[in-house]
Amino acid sequence: MEVAVELDAVRFGWPGADSTAIDIEAMRIASGEKLFLRGPSGSGKTTLLSLIGGIVTPDAGRVAVDGVDLAALSGRARDRFRAERIGFIFQQFNLLPFLSLSENVQLGCRFSTVRRARATADGRSLAAETERLLKALRLPSENAHRRRALALSVGQQQRVAVARALIGRPALVIADEPTSALDADARHAFLDLLLAEVEAVGATLLLVSHDDALAARFD
Repeated sequence: MEVAVELDAVRFGWPGADSTAIDIEAMRIASGEKLFLRGPSGSGKTTLLSLIGGIVTPDAGRVAVDGVDLAALSGRARDRFRAERIGFIFQQFNLLPFLSLSENVQLGCRFSTVRRARATADGRSLAAETERLLKALRLPSENAHRRRALALSVGQQQRVAVARALIGRPALVIADEPTSALDADARHAFLDLLLAEVEAVGATLLLVSHDDALAARFD
């Protein structure tokens, strides 16, 4: 089985900190696997995601995504790699208020011609692929090019963030506490949509949460 994420003897500490934030001897995530990662606040979950996303590099050891050693890339090359192959769903969504719903979804394709090419690979336009994702995630697609994303409900904004992460079929989707603002019913409905769409695009999913109730849905 192909490996999507691989960590070997990885250690990392934030400058000025008294202790090591991450110390992992070995970790493997298979391609297509859906991994649930739980831990209390301050345990290093977001730091680990930053290492896997190439936002920071380890003090020692190797972090590889899709077989590429991230530390071997220059900062600019890591930015390009992240834009092309990794979709992020942030806890605070990070939608841009001055962009429309459609423009927020298409943001990754503005930074990566590779993502844009994959989004339109089967002959549909970028607008058509955006509409497909919006409908799949039960979001309003009518006038999506005019409607401001921040005018939507919290749950809808969260699904816009998912559509943005998934457009262009990234190999890896990283979700950092994506259900923290939702009630129990909304959390499970959101997870249904996320898992279905991740499977549809064939992505690997790494989801971080402190909510044990979600764990049973993962590999």
